[in-house]
Amino acid sequence: MFKTILLAYDGSDHAKRAAQVAKAEAQAHGARLLVVHAYEPVPDYLGEPFFEEALKRRLERAERVLAEAMALTGVPREDALLLEGRPAEAILQAAIGEKADLIVMGTRGLGAVGSLFLGSQSQKVVAEAPCPVLLVR
Repeated sequence: MFKTILLAYDGSDHAKRAAQVAKAEAQAHGARLLVVHAYEPVPDYLGEPFFEEALKRRLERAERVLAEAMALTGVPREDALLLEGRPAEAILQAAIGEKADLIVMGTRGLGAVGSLFLGSQSQKVVAEAPCPVLLVR
């Protein structure tokens, strides 16, 4: 049924549970598992040398998070994507580009009021995804 499963991973406890579910689904369906981690761009207004230092730190953290996801799922480096941008948009672009049949991601379960004020990346992905989305609490 599923040929490509995309795991959106941010390093949170919710994402770790989602990684377990995504790995199990990929194994059950004989599907390719793709791991995606998106990091927010560094604001240009920081200027040098602050911009370079902030970018370096952000990339180092993003690489650590991606490595953690690869270790949890057993996904090889060629199936792990590190993307710059707002998480929901990056996940959606990756899903379209990789022709994902399923997106798996963790959710904090903020509810209607919480997500109204804080925004919800998972809510945006669900609303705009080109395929089914499995949210793991």
